[in-house]
Order: sequence, then C-alpha cells, then structure tokens
Amino acid sequence: MNDLGTVTLTGTHAILTFERRLAFPIDRVWTAITDPDERGAWLGTTHHEWRQRIVEDSVVRYELTADGDATLLTFTHTGLSERNALGFAPGTHAFLDRLRAHLDAGSLPNWGERYAPAYPAWRDAS
Repeated sequence: MNDLGTVTLTGTHAILTFERRLAFPIDRVWTAITDPDERGAWLGTTHHEWRQRIVEDSVVRYELTADGDATLLTFTHTGLSERNALGFAPGTHAFLDRLRAHLDAGSLPNWGERYAPAYPAWRDAS
C-alpha cells in the first residue's frame, strides 16, 4: 500500500487511487465519509457534486472492504486529466490523513502540513 497514492494513465484520462487500512469497522468508516457533520469535521464544508472550469467531469468513489476487524478504504478519482490527477494527489493524501485522525478521535493534522511533504513527489512526477 502506497500512502501517497498512485496515478494510472488510461489513454487520455488518469485514475487517482489511494488505499488506506483503517482500524475501524465498515459502518464506522462509512458514517465518517457520508454523514455531513462527520465529513465536515475532516474534509471541511463541501458538496460532492460540483463543476469547476478547470476540472473535467470525473467520478470520486469510496470502496470499503472488511479486512478482519478493520476496513480497507480504496479511494478512486476517475476521468481526470493527468495534470489534474497529479495536482489532486497531495491534497487527497492530506484529507485521507485527516479522515484517519478523525476516526481515531485524535487532533486533526493541519492540511497544509500533510500536503507539503507529499507535494514534491507529485510535482516531480509531472
């Protein structure tokens, strides 16, 4: 499992993928992702159906699989250009770190402090 995620090219599009093993049952992880108050705690105020001029139509998927008493989260963002996939990678990494901290009931890491060390790996990949 690569904590920094992977970008896979598929012709003209890219797939951004992250896998995280979370030490909580599926229902607890699902609630943290789907409940607006819980999601807001780690992701901030957001609406998952938006249009931006700089981002092509794409799909974000959270797949949860039982892994013993834990959950394997597979996050995919499909339909992106390579540039946008590489650009979103460090920020997604930071948000998933915040999700883990939220589930652990710990203090949330500063998004920028989690983004900064991940950014060079993706900047250099572009």
